[in-house]
Amino acid sequence: MVNTFWGTKLNQEQTWTESGMRLPVTIIRTFPMTVSQVKTQDKDGYQAIQVSFGGKKREIRGENLSEIKVNEVIEPQAILKPGDKVKVTGTSRGKGFMGVVKRWGFKGGPKTHGQSDRWRAPGSIGQGTDPGRVHKGKKMAGRMGGKRVTVRNLQVIKVDVEKQELWVAGVVPGNKGGLVEITREIKV
Repeated sequence: MVNTFWGTKLNQEQTWTESGMRLPVTIIRTFPMTVSQVKTQDKDGYQAIQVSFGGKKREIRGENLSEIKVNEVIEPQAILKPGDKVKVTGTSRGKGFMGVVKRWGFKGGPKTHGQSDRWRAPGSIGQGTDPGRVHKGKKMAGRMGGKRVTVRNLQVIKVDVEKQELWVAGVVPGNKGGLVEITREIKV
C-alpha cells in the first residue's frame, strides 16, 4: 500500500472548527503519480515502486507493493481522508548568514564595563595549548535554515478532489511552491 505522496506548498490560511475554534492550515497541491517501474525482492533485492510526477521521479519503498502495475495512476486524494495523521517533510526557508545570538540563542556579553562592541559576540571558542584547536560541531555564526525538516503528527482537515488540494492543520516547512513529501502515519 502506498503511504507517501508529493506536492507543492501553496499557502497558509485559517479555518474554523464546528465549535468555533480557529485552526491554522497549510494548503498543499498534490500530484497524481504514475508508476514508472516496479522493483521486486527477487530482481532488485527490495520492494519499491518508482513514480513520476511533474517531470520528477521518486521511489517509494514498502511492503505489499506487488499488486501495483506499471502505468497505474495513484491519486493521493483517493487514499487520504479527513482525520488522517500525516508527517510532512520539506526544505526549510533559508535565512542567510546569522550570528550566534540569533542562530543558537547565545546570551551575549555584558552591556557595561566598556563592552561597547561585544554584546552579540560569541566569547571564547576553545581551549589554550591543549588541544590547540576548536572542536568540530562548535556552535558558531553561519548559515541558518535551508535544511530538510520533518513535521510530524499533522491532521488532514480537508481533501479537495477537484482542485487536487490537501488541507493540513498546522505549519509545513518551506517556501510557497516548494516541494514537500507527505507520508501517512500508520497507527500502531
